[in-house]
Amino acid sequence: MPTVTFANRQLTPSKLVCVGRNYVAHIHELGNAIADEMVVFLKPNSALSQQLRATCEAETLHYEGEIAFLVEGGRLAGVGFALDLTRRALQSQLKSQGLPWERAKAFDGAAVCSDFVPLDMSIDDLSLTLHVDGELRQQGDVGMMLYPPETILESLQRWTTLEDGDLILTGTPAGVGPVLPGQQFRGCVLAAGRELVSASWTAGA
Repeated sequence: MPTVTFANRQLTPSKLVCVGRNYVAHIHELGNAIADEMVVFLKPNSALSQQLRATCEAETLHYEGEIAFLVEGGRLAGVGFALDLTRRALQSQLKSQGLPWERAKAFDGAAVCSDFVPLDMSIDDLSLTLHVDGELRQQGDVGMMLYPPETILESLQRWTTLEDGDLILTGTPAGVGPVLPGQQFRGCVLAAGRELVSASWTAGA
């Protein structure tokens, strides 16, 4: 089963819990409404991959850069960068029919993550950047979130069990777009402006 690296240990998440519509500018860029409650969806362990793909079943994937947290002992123990990959055309089709999104969000390879480092700094100081071919495409911070990380954790724990190693993806800021073969992606999580953890990928076909 796919694993993630946390503090030089390999852990196997049972699931990835993802928060949608957590940045107002991203909500507006997709023409969505601000939901009355936190939007949550799941990705299975099989969604994890070290390889960034540009397509799935001949559909171009879209990237969404996110601050991700690793849960251990019921708390947010680690932080890393994640690309939440989306079949945007399929997602729009499913939404228009009032159907669940899983086929557009939970496919194999739909989550590409950096290593995770211990969360020993203030969560409020965390931010992210995503560069594509050297160009800044996404930038956001915890202060821009409708639901900050500790609120997300408390809400999730009221209705689901978070196993050690499970990942929480906290939503994406504005600037999402298509993944093209050969593009160079570099995602970074910063703490008070200082690079904390980063990862780079070259998009395959």
